[in-house]
Amino acid sequence: MKIETERLILRKFEDPDYERMFLMDSDPEVMKYLGIPVTSADESKKMIQMIQKQYEENGVGRLAVIEKESGLMIGWSGLKLLTQPVNGYIHTLDLGYRFIPAFWGKGYAMEAAKASLDYGFKEMNAEMIYAYADSGNAGSNYILKKLGFEKTGAFEDSGADCFWYELKREKYL
Repeated sequence: MKIETERLILRKFEDPDYERMFLMDSDPEVMKYLGIPVTSADESKKMIQMIQKQYEENGVGRLAVIEKESGLMIGWSGLKLLTQPVNGYIHTLDLGYRFIPAFWGKGYAMEAAKASLDYGFKEMNAEMIYAYADSGNAGSNYILKKLGFEKTGAFEDSGADCFWYELKREKYL
């Protein structure tokens, strides 16, 4: 699977992507609202293997985001199937994204998220896509609202206060 936008390519993770994944996930600023930064490249290798397994088992998973201009993996975006309950929801599609700080503020998260939503609603025929973000993560909450998500609640996830969002197919398309 490959999704192309004006500036980005979203594709399935490949084993060598672990180096850029580690660069991103070991950064305390990236992980500020997400948990403890990873401390070894092996953790990033395992994360990629887990995502690759999701492709096989669920037919969907987060995608590596490649900047066309540089050819670099600059983060990830995409949908995943929630197989464990989050805010009481399970077996639903969840939108997520994460980027290396050097690529923040360039509109890449919005561009990749929109491409992911297009795929979810147009190719997967989803009726609803969910997302959540730490209540203190102003950037992520702004993006979700700008994409048309409606904040429908709040909950606690691993000790963090999070906002829960929903986007209905008919509102998006």
